[in-house]
Amino acid sequence: MIIRHTILRHGRRLAPTSVRPLPRSFASTTEINDIQTSLNNSLKETHSIEALMQNMSAEPVPPIDNETHATSPTYNAYEQVAHSYSALQRQKSLTSHLGTTLTPHYQPHTLVTNPPSPSEITLPLLLASQSHLGHSTSLWNPANSRYIFGIRSGIHIISLDITAAHLRRACKIVRAVAERGGIILFVGTRKGQDRCVVKAGELARGCHLFERWTPGSITNAHQILGRCKMRVVDEFDRPIPGYESELLERPVLKPDLVVCLNPLENWVMLHECGLYGIPTIGVIDTDADPT
Repeated sequence: MIIRHTILRHGRRLAPTSVRPLPRSFASTTEINDIQTSLNNSLKETHSIEALMQNMSAEPVPPIDNETHATSPTYNAYEQVAHSYSALQRQKSLTSHLGTTLTPHYQPHTLVTNPPSPSEITLPLLLASQSHLGHSTSLWNPANSRYIFGIRSGIHIISLDITAAHLRRACKIVRAVAERGGIILFVGTRKGQDRCVVKAGELARGCHLFERWTPGSITNAHQILGRCKMRVVDEFDRPIPGYESELLERPVLKPDLVVCLNPLENWVMLHECGLYGIPTIGVIDTDADPT
């Protein structure tokens, strides 16, 4: 009875507190949309910062995943090469407009890989090739006086007009012999001349020699070159079978033209060519005898 009277007496005082609404534990739809919009905006800002870093840095920045907001895993070896190449191309695109534009200039290696024709031999080309520089005045040969233009700093200056004229003439002779199927021998035994003579032999379809000349290769060719194999070819250098027996009785072939880049070291070869009437073309300095 006492408990019941107590409940009836204090029931009205306890009832309002028991029916109070509970605090909200879940956010409304509007707040969820606001949070999602904020996340999207922050993600866009992150992507813009990532793009800016990609343009400014040489190394690629790992992309950020849209779902987990974390960077991608470490790249493997192939991906590293691909990203390094893309970084190089990106760096080139950013710096390609910097600096100056190079105009067509002199490139010495093109004279060997793509030699000029006789009509393309000009004085500026010879000047860039330093063809005007002769030998010391104390070592000159008086026979070269008609080819010398002047003296500068104790060195003879060769006339480029005469040099250009003789070069055009020599080129025409080599072209005429090659067109008629003649044998042209290019000789250059100095260090660094092997590439030139090999390329000249390929262009003229001739022979080349960049080692020591064997004395008697022309005057005593039957003994020195008698064991060399010979073959009959057509106008396109294709072998023609059926002439093996006749080649045994034929003499050793001799060149129809010899082009020598260092005549002073190969004077024995020039002497043998003179004995057999083989025309020669030589490149000499002011200390050599042009005759």
